[in-house]
Amino acid sequence: MTLIVIGLAAAIAGGDPSPTIPRRALRIDLGGAVGRPVAPGFVGFSIEYPSSIAYSGHDPAHVNPTYLALLRALTPGQSPVIRFGGDTTDWTWWPVPGVRRPPGIRYTLTRQWLAVTRATARALNARVILGINFEADSRRIAAAESRALREGLGSPYVAGFELGNEPEVYGVLGWYRNAFGVEVHGRPRSYGFDAFQRDYARIVSALPAGVPLAGPATGAPAFWSQLGRFLAAQPRVRTATIHRYPLNRCFTGPQSPLFPTIGNMLAPYASAGLAAPLAGQIAIAHHAGAAYRVDELNSVACGGKYGVSDTFAASLWMLDTLFGLARVGADGVNVHTFKTGRYSPFSFAYSGGRWHAQVKPAYYGMLMFARAAPPGSRVLGTGGAGAGAVRTWATRAPDGTVRVVLINESASRDVTLAVAPPGAVARAGARVGTGATLSRLTAPGLAATAGVRIAGQRYADGSETGRLVGSPRVAALDPIQRRFVLRVPRASAALLTLPR
Repeated sequence: MTLIVIGLAAAIAGGDPSPTIPRRALRIDLGGAVGRPVAPGFVGFSIEYPSSIAYSGHDPAHVNPTYLALLRALTPGQSPVIRFGGDTTDWTWWPVPGVRRPPGIRYTLTRQWLAVTRATARALNARVILGINFEADSRRIAAAESRALREGLGSPYVAGFELGNEPEVYGVLGWYRNAFGVEVHGRPRSYGFDAFQRDYARIVSALPAGVPLAGPATGAPAFWSQLGRFLAAQPRVRTATIHRYPLNRCFTGPQSPLFPTIGNMLAPYASAGLAAPLAGQIAIAHHAGAAYRVDELNSVACGGKYGVSDTFAASLWMLDTLFGLARVGADGVNVHTFKTGRYSPFSFAYSGGRWHAQVKPAYYGMLMFARAAPPGSRVLGTGGAGAGAVRTWATRAPDGTVRVVLINESASRDVTLAVAPPGAVARAGARVGTGATLSRLTAPGLAATAGVRIAGQRYADGSETGRLVGSPRVAALDPIQRRFVLRVPRASAALLTLPR
């Protein structure tokens, strides 16, 4: 895709001594800061327990370097937050002497798992949230697992224990099937929040003291609406955690707005709109002195859908959604992944004595967010006609740098925009500095599963380094009438960095 820039230098080259903003350009105005500063480690991952070794490798002395490089790129100079959990939270255990393995257990933690995961956490200086089996409804099992995880990973890396995973479905979805193929539930069909509170208090008392907790690990409004009660009853919970998926592959029909299609994924309710219902809950958590993480997020529940979750549209969805959650004050997001997930941002293979990575489109959206919203940044308000034509986000970093992200999700329409720095509209005579830069996030189209570029660079197919290749393509822009004018082609995003 050709990089198209409209600026002062281009106008002079065309012989116009007094460049003006093109009539077709839609204007975008930037306002003051809203929300909280972006926290360090805002972008993290949620990983199913068996995939720790699938991603890191089997040898704690030689952790997969491509995996480490990809995580570091999203949190440069920060401690990433990694959550181990998801469905496998309640399918995993640490063997307990004298206790028969529960029938719902499908994965057993080992000393090798502990050593590999500890080596990964040490290499990244990561903070790790660890799911603890809750559906087994056993104090002994929960206590043994939490002790093994704390001792095996080391206290410096354990950020918290998270009891269970989406307890609201324990009475609805089967924990396992018996010998006759009949689903057996971990809790009665009537299981609700009050019963969850009682079980939680009973089992959490068996966990090691001194380790913070995270919870309630729910994806249901009926449970997260009780967050205030939950935090008041559980003062050890220092991170409130909820899950968000806009679309569902398992339980929706083609006519449902929740059915996984590219169009539904890019609809406002399914991207930045996911954040709006959480604002009140975030305020409750912060008032209680707890952080708030969406510690399981991705595009399509039930592992994603090919042709949707693995496309460039998912990259744009990811970028927009992360900004929406930052705007309402979330302290972080953990993008869910596992080895065979259709929505996984990356996959790895080991051959010939080397690791090879396949980096999927969704990862590029995460990377552009990380570049546009470094720690301490504040999201800025946006307005003007152009803000309705594209998804518009802006941040101001602690050093004063303003970054503007413009997302054009249209498959058929290019948009020309004229962006005014904060205060330039109100102060008609204000001087606007030169030296803005522009980079782009591009692909052959919304449905593309390959060919993604960020600032002209890409991850090689089967990358052995986990680092971008190719020369960066960053264009310089000068202002026209105190605005920076650029075209955002269809199915692309742009990052405009304004001079201080």
